[in-house]
Amino acid sequence: MQTEPMTKSKKTKAAQAGVMGEQDVHLFREGTHARLYDKLGCHWRDDASRFAVWAPNARAVSVIGDFNAWQVDAHPCRARDDGSGLWDTEIAGVLPGQTYKFAIRSRNGQLLEKADPFARRSEPAPATASVVCAADGHAWGDGDWMRARAGRNALDAPMSVYEVHLGSWRRSAAGAMLDYRSAAPLLAEYAARMGFTHVELMPITEHPFYGSWGYQTTGYFAPTSRYGSPQDFKFLVDTLHHAGIGVILDWVPSHFPADAHGLAEFDGSHLYEHADPRQGFHPEWSSSIFNYGRNEVRAFLLSSAMFWLDEFHIDGLRVDAVASMLYLDYSRKEGEWIPNHFGGRENLEAISFLRLLNESVYRDHPDVQVIAEESTAWPMVSRPTYLGGLGFGMKWNMGWMHDTLKYMQEDPIHRRYHHGQLTFSLIYAFNENFMLPLSHDEVVHGKGSLINKMPGDAWRQFANLRLLLGHMWTHPGKKLLFMGGEFGQRREWNHDDSLDWHLLGDAAHSGLQRWVADLNRLYCELPALHQLDFDSAGFEWIDANDAEDSVLSFLRKGRDGKPVLVVANFTPVVRENYRVGVPLGGRWRERLNSDAAIYGGSGVGNRGGADSVPVGAHGRYQALNLRLPPLGLLVLQPEGAAS
Repeated sequence: MQTEPMTKSKKTKAAQAGVMGEQDVHLFREGTHARLYDKLGCHWRDDASRFAVWAPNARAVSVIGDFNAWQVDAHPCRARDDGSGLWDTEIAGVLPGQTYKFAIRSRNGQLLEKADPFARRSEPAPATASVVCAADGHAWGDGDWMRARAGRNALDAPMSVYEVHLGSWRRSAAGAMLDYRSAAPLLAEYAARMGFTHVELMPITEHPFYGSWGYQTTGYFAPTSRYGSPQDFKFLVDTLHHAGIGVILDWVPSHFPADAHGLAEFDGSHLYEHADPRQGFHPEWSSSIFNYGRNEVRAFLLSSAMFWLDEFHIDGLRVDAVASMLYLDYSRKEGEWIPNHFGGRENLEAISFLRLLNESVYRDHPDVQVIAEESTAWPMVSRPTYLGGLGFGMKWNMGWMHDTLKYMQEDPIHRRYHHGQLTFSLIYAFNENFMLPLSHDEVVHGKGSLINKMPGDAWRQFANLRLLLGHMWTHPGKKLLFMGGEFGQRREWNHDDSLDWHLLGDAAHSGLQRWVADLNRLYCELPALHQLDFDSAGFEWIDANDAEDSVLSFLRKGRDGKPVLVVANFTPVVRENYRVGVPLGGRWRERLNSDAAIYGGSGVGNRGGADSVPVGAHGRYQALNLRLPPLGLLVLQPEGAAS
């Protein structure tokens, strides 16, 4: 492994690591300290390593570990006399790789053994100790990416996200999970070949229960050791960046598990969480809820978010379960929650924290994105805080996802009665900066895979799925697709197994995969398909109301005004001479056809394009007479209007 030389500035920084000055304490207690990972936790030095922890309600604190045979009294910590609740000590002879915990004696005399909340690494589960880390030796090689990523992450750039669970994307022939280094070249090559612009990793923050998929986090500063070391994870990010792929992390500030070694009742009191279960216990996930009104907790979470951006070159955070943070009555019955001081159900402290988070991230990293998984109609989630918004860059469009999947599951003969489910999303499409998600949540817990949601025989299922994905890629908004959906994984996702890559030996599955790759290619190539995703000027209906034929037709446009025509037929009937009004005369070239034989379709189309006729239609003076393929989507572009 390459290592960078220890410069004078780095030596100074190493010497200061773990030292909380007066200004640090002030910012910590104020709730605005965004770099606590440089001050708290374990900071290894070859002479004497520093340990520091926040435990204001403890009677005594010590460090136990391999270096003192886990003796509680061997290395006591000193309580600072500034009222901060911080404890620290220095210990000589500590070696990288040794394990440790904080031994905390609560006020009632109970002895708690807690993992370090700021640990950079943890033991592989089911062990729960923290691991001493030496100075990082990874030499980053992604300078070109970092210099260019402001354009790659911009709101007018194409963003097609491949959502991945590392433990089950691919496995070895023996069924073993890939580690960060083994997965890196495979994932980078595949994502690039498929044309995805970003990979979103389901939480890799350390979690004791693998079956939580990372959403029950105990280590907010540690990439899970299941797949290797922090340096190995940096190698994965670096490799993806070299391939031109951005990296988004799922991040979970909404709740945490009650495991004995974790944050819950950390110093014998409800420190990170509310004491009252009506505020501090999450009934849906049986977990603890952060106390966003406690400044030190805000600083802890803010520092976690910054840590991944600062130290691991992460390009975006997808913030999980934002709705559960915003509403005090989320998943609660009457009498099971406490109103705010105005008598409302809004969590004012959580709202304040989310605004602080987004303001801080975009201040220090203006070239990243923070994306909210928010499933309600809360206003202005992706609008600036100075306008009264929450300050996120984007928001998942859960309404589009639910309506569209429900529509696609209807038998085509009944779709005419549900046409509004397809068109309703365009009423509010530009109220937020939306990302369209077909995520892991839609293919678990008995919901079935995407392909198995589609009605009809196998041919119709694949045609419907190609149509669904084509509709998604041409609809305003950025894109997110969970792994396996791109080739028609038949089985519902199982985190204990690899995806069924052998299915690509079948022409229908490989054809679907090729369709997704070509969608990504054209989506990135044509500004009309991505540049004005969040602006109504980028979308224009031709006909939203042909419910009888279950056909949609619309235009997408970029800032140059060059149009792209999309026509989608949601029935298995070939529609001959279907007339569509267009804004420009001349020949319109067929850029994509989901029914093409190379995708597994029946080959119905327009022989590469269609010439307009001077006939009025849909309020326009020119029209195309198209042959619409069954369960098919066409993308056409006027000749001479290439990007």
